[in-house]
Amino acid sequence: MHLYGRAPGRRAVVVGAEPVALAAVRTLRTAGTEIVALVTDRPHAPLQSPRGRVPVLTGATVTELTGRGRLTGVRIRGGDGVHRLLACDTLILTGDWIPDHELARLGGLTLDGATRGPAVDTALRTTAPGVFAAGNLLHAVEPAAVAAQEGRHAARAVLRHLDTGAPPDPAVTVRVAAPLLRITPNLLPAVPVPPPGGRFVLRTGARVARPVLVAVQDGRVLGSTALPATALPDRSLHLYGPLLTAATPAAGPVDLTVRPSPGT
Repeated sequence: MHLYGRAPGRRAVVVGAEPVALAAVRTLRTAGTEIVALVTDRPHAPLQSPRGRVPVLTGATVTELTGRGRLTGVRIRGGDGVHRLLACDTLILTGDWIPDHELARLGGLTLDGATRGPAVDTALRTTAPGVFAAGNLLHAVEPAAVAAQEGRHAARAVLRHLDTGAPPDPAVTVRVAAPLLRITPNLLPAVPVPPPGGRFVLRTGARVARPVLVAVQDGRVLGSTALPATALPDRSLHLYGPLLTAATPAAGPVDLTVRPSPGT
């Protein structure tokens, strides 16, 4: 559309509810494409719903594409189990971003089960000596500025590695519990190293008003910290400060949970 000024079709269904889906709606509209519906399996509409009359179908999933040679419709199943056919000639799929981790997997790097990218410590070292990772290889989509910051952080760590040749320290795994979805970096080295930008990046799958993060290791509460803003899906949370620095390498994984502030 941007290169040739042509629309992919006249009537489009967009699947997703994150910022990329909303950007797709805006771009299609600019090209003159009618947006039949924005479809999401989430129970609530996006926080920043598209301007104008765009039907937002929540709790819905795509079950069938119809047409021969060209798409003519998308059949969806609503939260009530009722199927509905949306006439369209274009389907845009966004969301549920997964890091392009194939090379890391083939290389034998340990992948984090939550992010599905390589597990890295706060120096962005992977579990393979001399192998570092940064940017959206580590997590679902974050802004380019975050990827660039992580790249600079990894570069400094690479230079230190080349100077010393030291292997990675034994690391402690950081795990998250629902509604948290992921945390990056997700390993804590035995010798503390500040994370990129001095912060850990988290995502949540549900809204949490006045969120408080609590870290527990081997049944011992390491501490808690209140976040300054409401935790919202599709928006990053940033953990600053020493909450995780009290972890002991020999005590096993650290479990991170989020809860509303008392009285909320």
